[in-house]
Amino acid sequence: MKRILFIGDVIGNPGRKKLCRELPEIIKKEKIFFTIAQGENLAGGIGITEKTARQLFNCGVDCITTGNHVWKYKKVYPYLNKETRILRPANYPEGVPGNGYNIYEKEKVKIGVLNLEGRVFMKPLEDPFKKGKEIIQAIKKETENIIIDFHAEATAEKRGLALYLAEYATAILGTHTHIQTADEEIVAARCACITDVGMVGSKNSVIGDKKEEVIKHFIYAIPFRFKVAKEDIVANSVIVEFDEKTGRAASIIRYNF
Repeated sequence: MKRILFIGDVIGNPGRKKLCRELPEIIKKEKIFFTIAQGENLAGGIGITEKTARQLFNCGVDCITTGNHVWKYKKVYPYLNKETRILRPANYPEGVPGNGYNIYEKEKVKIGVLNLEGRVFMKPLEDPFKKGKEIIQAIKKETENIIIDFHAEATAEKRGLALYLAEYATAILGTHTHIQTADEEIVAARCACITDVGMVGSKNSVIGDKKEEVIKHFIYAIPFRFKVAKEDIVANSVIVEFDEKTGRAASIIRYNF
């Protein structure tokens, strides 16, 4: 049996500092085999850069998944093309920078990681259900171990994809809302699922941003510049234990540090 640590959306410099300080010891303590982090908000609370990605790789992250905010900084586009450890959602149109999935090998075990983005309350993209199933069939030619980050807004869409692809995947883990849900379970006797893993950000915030600006935005209905909250940082994550020979998940637990 192997253990995967999947870390929720990492919010800006406070989130990066938290991981760099604590992740190496957690990997050792919890006997983590492979670590994935949601990194679309690494740089200033929105977007990702080569520098911020490298910080996570240097502290033990094996793969970074992203979402709709990955396109914030155009300077990162060439890096997305060459760095296979960073993924962007696979259901964007053909020709955009980066890769939507990859197969990694560690200690002679292969793991496929697939990044998808939802369409409900988000930009219209290629169908993540059809695209996800298509890519899974390709990954299965090399490994049964398949982890999916479904970066989506709507709970129903996340639940639907989990039920649709559970028989093929090891884990289907939701991201994007930054709020950790309490619905972790094993679906179809093989797939670890949770609607949203959560975030690495301030507990005293609105999804990682300073509460004052966000509350003003809700009250006055006009734009405000949001700033990343720096106090009381918590890291939301899940640990999935799985059989590396069959790809079946044995357990999923919420793990916060």
